[in-house]
Amino acid sequence: MSIEYVTEDGLQKLKDELHKLKFTIRPQISQKVATAREHGDLKENAEYHAAREELSMVETKIQQLQSKISNVRIIDEKEIPDDKIYILSTAVVKNLDSNSVVEYTLVSPAEADFKENKISVTSPIGKALLGKSVGDKIEAQVPAGTLNFEVLNIKR
Repeated sequence: MSIEYVTEDGLQKLKDELHKLKFTIRPQISQKVATAREHGDLKENAEYHAAREELSMVETKIQQLQSKISNVRIIDEKEIPDDKIYILSTAVVKNLDSNSVVEYTLVSPAEADFKENKISVTSPIGKALLGKSVGDKIEAQVPAGTLNFEVLNIKR
């Protein structure tokens, strides 16, 4: 697994999710398995098999999160230059097709949240913005087609 750069908040969210899975969700599902097991013949017990499958998915998610957490590196926002768009930059861009102005904050894939305009540096728009300066015009290939932007401002 590759190194993933996250903020302190991003790491805490990963740890919180892992804690919830290990100490809340997994015990609940384990109880479902035990209850279903008590219902008799396991070969034809759909409730038991569904609970085991659910437990298996949770165990997989726990392993994935543990692996991800062990491979993260914390980003110190103070060390990132503000002359170009990098991870943790907020780019104020003008959509040249619609003349609308949007702000995107570039974050790690683990911290992306489109509702908050936090986009992953690995997303099509994120990739197109990386390394750009104020005044640069960019094209981003997205599933709906090509978006054209001009960088108006870069904030930290």
